[in-house]
Amino acid sequence: MPGVELTGPGLLLRPWQDADAQGALDAFRDPAIAQWNPQGDGLDLTAARRWVRRRADWSNGAHVSLAVADPAAPGTLLGSVSLHRIHDGDASIGYWTVPAARGRGLASAAVTRLTTWAFTELGLYRIELCHAVANPASCRVAERAGYLAEGTLRQSHRYGDGRRHDEHLHARLATD
Repeated sequence: MPGVELTGPGLLLRPWQDADAQGALDAFRDPAIAQWNPQGDGLDLTAARRWVRRRADWSNGAHVSLAVADPAAPGTLLGSVSLHRIHDGDASIGYWTVPAARGRGLASAAVTRLTTWAFTELGLYRIELCHAVANPASCRVAERAGYLAEGTLRQSHRYGDGRRHDEHLHARLATD
């Protein structure tokens, strides 16, 4: 599967490249990304390069991760969208966008495009999307991408502030 590129209007989902390491490092330093997608303190360029390489390696079949870019500037990193815990027709999806890319529907478009591909090409049946209750922007992404709200998971995940947060659980089925 490596080498997969997915497109949509104003959207390019492409494989991670070593050249994305600096953009990823800059993104991880953004307070919102650090809060909701913690990568650990003390991340440097070498660690960011390792992170990018892990994202690019789909060999274990348990994840699919793509860089989000603008088709007009494919080398510019705008975000990330990934399927995790792929097993027995199920998966979880996660995403983030850099500050300059927020507010224009890019995260929703990336989640929608990867979800459609996963149902069609990977044969997945159910994809879950969890986000902290305190992160309403992610709730809007889930809703716009067609993920139905299923409930609240109490103190289910430890985020970047070190505290456990309640999360909203959303999901899409291949039959939706």
